[in-house]
Amino acid sequence: MRLNVQNETAQLKTVVLGIANSNGTIPTLEETFDAKSYEAVKNNDYPTEQNAINEISEFEKIFKKHNIEVLRPNLIENCNQIFSRDVGFVIEDQFFISNIIPDRLEELEAYKTIKSKIDISKINSLPEEVFVEGGDVVLYNDYIFVGTYKQKDFKDYKTARTNVEFVDYIKSKFPNKIVLDFELNKNDQNPYEGILHMDCTFNPVGKDKAIIYKDGFLHENEYQKIVDIFGKENLFEVTKDEMYIMAPNVFSISPEIVVSEKNFTRLNNHLENNWNIKVERINYNNISKMGGLLRCSTMPLIRE
Repeated sequence: MRLNVQNETAQLKTVVLGIANSNGTIPTLEETFDAKSYEAVKNNDYPTEQNAINEISEFEKIFKKHNIEVLRPNLIENCNQIFSRDVGFVIEDQFFISNIIPDRLEELEAYKTIKSKIDISKINSLPEEVFVEGGDVVLYNDYIFVGTYKQKDFKDYKTARTNVEFVDYIKSKFPNKIVLDFELNKNDQNPYEGILHMDCTFNPVGKDKAIIYKDGFLHENEYQKIVDIFGKENLFEVTKDEMYIMAPNVFSISPEIVVSEKNFTRLNNHLENNWNIKVERINYNNISKMGGLLRCSTMPLIRE
């Protein structure tokens, strides 16, 4: 398999889609490791396994409709394997195995079959001091945008997943890329105040557009860097309520086609009416209660 991912929106050819089968028991509050899951458990509103299976099946049907090759991780009993984005990611022709939080380590075992299809020289294991999840790595051609958290209380937050050591590491791996890091606001229990990953507050669409939530950034000057790159007129600014339902976390099949949650009314209308991007609307509301959405459920391996 010849890997190739240069950005978030080029025509998709092959993707790994997470699975919800044998998803395990509903976690306790102490066992949750993101604010949306914490809230769902606290409100007795955590999704059922069948609801999650149904929603991922809708997503898969869209891929099949557009002739995308869909790979799935191997099933691990009683394990949440929905969010394949975080287990690994591709930049150019290189596959990176994430150093994820200890609560999720068993998920890595499910990718042995997929990794066997990849040239071993293209597979990168990270140094043990480097922590990253794929949701914090957003590609835009010559740019690599990295969501991180550099404060002294990094280890106190379950939602702090990518450290500054990863920023230095990826700069050394891609010296010809412009690597920009952005500190995100963190909160383990309030999903209105904390940002889990970069793709929950910023996500490119089309060829030169992006969805963004300004208050997801710890420093306004870092948000301004994105404004300077894309131009204010090419950004769709989501509200706090839209960020909460995870509106930035859509997924692009191509520059002309985006898969989005059907309840993102304002965003979906803007994509179609203002930016001429076709929106494939699906039901993904239950999975959002687990702390991720459409981009989080995918691991693109090949784009044109």
